[in-house]
Amino acid sequence: MNSLRALAGALLASTLLLGAAPAQAASASAVSASEDSAAAARPGNGRVLYAGLSGGEGHLKVKNGTTRDAVVTLVKGKKKALSFYIRAKSTATLKDIQDGTYRVFYTSGYRFSTSKGRFTRYAVYRRFDDTLRYTTSSTSATIWTLTLKPAIGGNATTSGVDPKNFPS
Repeated sequence: MNSLRALAGALLASTLLLGAAPAQAASASAVSASEDSAAAARPGNGRVLYAGLSGGEGHLKVKNGTTRDAVVTLVKGKKKALSFYIRAKSTATLKDIQDGTYRVFYTSGYRFSTSKGRFTRYAVYRRFDDTLRYTTSSTSATIWTLTLKPAIGGNATTSGVDPKNFPS
């Protein structure tokens, strides 16, 4: 009788111990998975991430022909004006761009973190060498189209940008 109680007690203790460890592991992996899915959450295609200078009539259409998502940022003078998200192999149009001259920066990569405002994997930072000028009249407004993939016969060159100098 004593040996059965001891065996039952040992089985119960091992069941409790084994049951507790997987529960803790599952809990830890659930936290890790939720953090991972939050980091991996992709903004929608064309989603405006920053609108500091909006309210104009200009448009910027961006064709992302790459396998990486991208964020395009317009800078007017030294001030970040607008920023929007373009998914891989997609096209998006940013509207409401005010008249003026803008420098165009873009970053591309994987796993965009909305809280950090950057890609967390394989990020690349570039800018177009030429500026974009927007003007509006009573009968027309400027519409620019950019392609984020090297194209034969393309007329826009880009340069690398130090991540520290990228407009955030």
